[in-house]
Order: sequence, then C-alpha cells, then structure tokens
Amino acid sequence: MAGSRGATLLLRCAAPKPFKVSYFSTSSRLGAQNYELVVVGSGAGGSAIASKFGSKLGKGKVAVIEPSDVHYNQAMFTLIGGGLKKMENSARPMSSVIPDTCDWFKDKAMEFDPKNDIVTTAAGDQIKYQFLVVAMGLQLHYEYIKGLPEAFDVDPYLVTNYSPKYVSRTINGIETFKGGNAVFTLPNTPIKCAGAPQKIMYLAESKWKASGIKNKTKLIYNTALGVMFSAPKYAKVLEQICKERGIEVNFKRNLVEVRPDKKEADFMKLDTGETYTLPYDFMHVTPPMTPPTELMNSPIVDPTGYVNVNKNTLQHVVYPNIFAIGDCTNVPTSKTAAAAASQCGVLRRNITAAMNGKELVPKYDGYTSCPLVTSYETCVMAEFGFDGHPMETFPFNQAKERRTMLLTKKHVLPVCYNLMLKGWWEGPAPFRKLFHLGLTK
Repeated sequence: MAGSRGATLLLRCAAPKPFKVSYFSTSSRLGAQNYELVVVGSGAGGSAIASKFGSKLGKGKVAVIEPSDVHYNQAMFTLIGGGLKKMENSARPMSSVIPDTCDWFKDKAMEFDPKNDIVTTAAGDQIKYQFLVVAMGLQLHYEYIKGLPEAFDVDPYLVTNYSPKYVSRTINGIETFKGGNAVFTLPNTPIKCAGAPQKIMYLAESKWKASGIKNKTKLIYNTALGVMFSAPKYAKVLEQICKERGIEVNFKRNLVEVRPDKKEADFMKLDTGETYTLPYDFMHVTPPMTPPTELMNSPIVDPTGYVNVNKNTLQHVVYPNIFAIGDCTNVPTSKTAAAAASQCGVLRRNITAAMNGKELVPKYDGYTSCPLVTSYETCVMAEFGFDGHPMETFPFNQAKERRTMLLTKKHVLPVCYNLMLKGWWEGPAPFRKLFHLGLTK
C-alpha cells in the first residue's frame, strides 16, 4: 500500500483468514484515492460483487466501504428466532467476508458526489471511483414505533427477529408463553423478506400446538399490507393455512405504539386513520425500514429514498457509471438474499460491459425467493419474479407445504449463501432450466 495515502495500515487477525488489511484514519486524507470500482456496503450483495471484481480486476483496484465488524446471514434469523439455528451459525467476522484483493475502508459512507465520482466517508476520506456499486441494504427503525426499542428490555414476551441484538430472545418467549393474545406485525414500509413476519408466527403456532398452549391462545396477524403475500399463487396457500390453524388476519393495520407496562399495543387502521388498542400477551414486532439516512439524503435516490436504477439492467437512470444491488434499490421485487444473488449475475456482466464500453444486455427478471417456513416440519418454497409471476426451480408445484423444502431452507440455502459471498452463486436459473427441460427461462 502506498505511503502517500496517508493511512494507518492495521493488520487484523480474523478467522478464517490470517490477516486482513484495513484502512483506519483519525483525520481526512489529502486528496481523493482512486479506484476502478468502489462498493459501498458488504452485506450479501456487496460482498458478492467485491469478490467477483476483486478477483477480476486485481489487488488495489477495488475498494469496499463498510463500517461493521460483523457480517450476518440475515436469512437465517427466522431459524434462530424459532430455535432451529444459533447466532454463531449466522455471524462471522466482516474481515473474513471482504476479499483480500479489495481495500477495506472500515467507515461509513456519508456523502455521494456522482458528478465528480466521489464518495466521502465519515472520517472525511474522499474515495474516487470509475464505477460505483451501492449495496447499503436497509436500516431498521424501531424508534418509529412509540415505546420501542426500550420496551424489548422490559417485556420478555415482546420480541423481534430482525435485529441481531434481540433475535436470540424470541425462542425463549415462545417456549415460556402461557397463553393469551399472540400478535404478529408487518409495518407500513418495504421490508427485508416480507414473508419473515409470517414464518415466525407459523413456528410459534406449531410449538404452542405441540405443548398444548394453543387452545389457550388467540393468534393475530396484523399486517399493513392489503394482501397476504405479494405473489398471488402463494398468498392463496398462506390464507388457507391461517384459516385451518385459526389465525385471525387483519389487513391494513399498522403498529404505532407499545406500552409494555400495560401489555397494550396501538394500531392504526390505514383505510380510515382510526387508532385502536389491542391487549397482547406475546408480540413479535417487525420494524419499519428505510434505506440508510446518508443514502436517502444523496442525489442518487428516487423520491422514496431508494437508489434509482433501471429495474432490468440495475444501472442508475441518470449516472451510467453507478449500479446498485439488493434492498437499497427501487427495483420492484421482494427484498431477499435470493434476489441479490440473481442480481449479481446481471451486474457481473453489465458492469463488465460498461467498463469495456459495450452495450448492457443482460436483464434482471425480478427473480426472488422466500422460503415460507410453515412449521418445524414444512416449508412452502415461493419463487417469483416481477408482478408475482411464479419462477419455480423444481419440476413440481411449490405452492404446497413440503418437508423437503424445509430441509432445503435449513441445509442447502446456507451453502448457496456462502458461495454467493465468494462470488460463485448467481441464483438457481441454470437448475430451473435443467429441471424444466429447457422450457423455462
């Protein structure tokens, strides 16, 4: 690393890699540092792109801006909350995820200057890029609900699977619950994996049925959406499951306040604006989410705060050297790791084409997947594209509860996730084509 960068180089020990070189600074460096590609964020999508292009372009050509010490496989959080996995199965050092071929700026991206191709960090470092990939994910906003997050530390039966700080508490709440109103919520914002609020509900119902608590329990699903699920084929299955299991479903209900001392929650009816109080004995809260504040305040987002890209090419609609991946984009598909994996292949080819001055050809079809865990034995493997159109991998109807799909969720998908982080997994499209004898895309 060149001394002219004015950086302090710190060699950090982190398994499984023996060393990781990172940049830390206590003051702004002189001038901008130049990279062929800068990746902002090292979640699933950002790590995959960094791995692909770090290897392709060579050492010192790619920079990653990421402030976190720990990387989580967030797709595993439902299983952790349900007692099927442990946090150590999900968490790993960030230094083991960011490739050695990339320069890691362990800092937060604060400002985007797309006209001058510069990202400025919290420490004041100016990082200049030829191409930029934004992969900043979503930010949790428990504070948008009055009484949270403080109430989590007061009430052990007020739980949430979305935060690594709280997810491990969920299973204890489920197992020690003695009956009453059990409420599960989905907020009035886009969220990561929109099926997750239902998954933990079905796991809890299964646990309570087995323990005999269910006959003393009223399960309530309050969702801000007007439908059970965005893809109609799978929505019908989930509606039937709720009907058969006696789960009350209320649409267009948004959680606005929690009072743990009184075991009360206030919900707003989004159709009328009316607010009502619902007593609870157990409640799983899904928090509102937005892109990170720094991104929302930048000139590269649309009016809703998401990176403004072409939904097929993932290229920015104004700045052709900017691309984005995953949850922080305005691509109209469900926000999942599966979606990011499929987007990786599109970005790999399109960024390469852009670097070579060629036309962007590969087009993202909206593919996403949500393994809808419906019990400790079964799962509905939902796969779909834009407009909720099914894009199923296997040559059978996946809109059914199957044990094989639960085993896939528990054991196969974590392997795919690890391959994705290395840049080696771009979704199941080749297998889908093979299993359907080439008759599907």
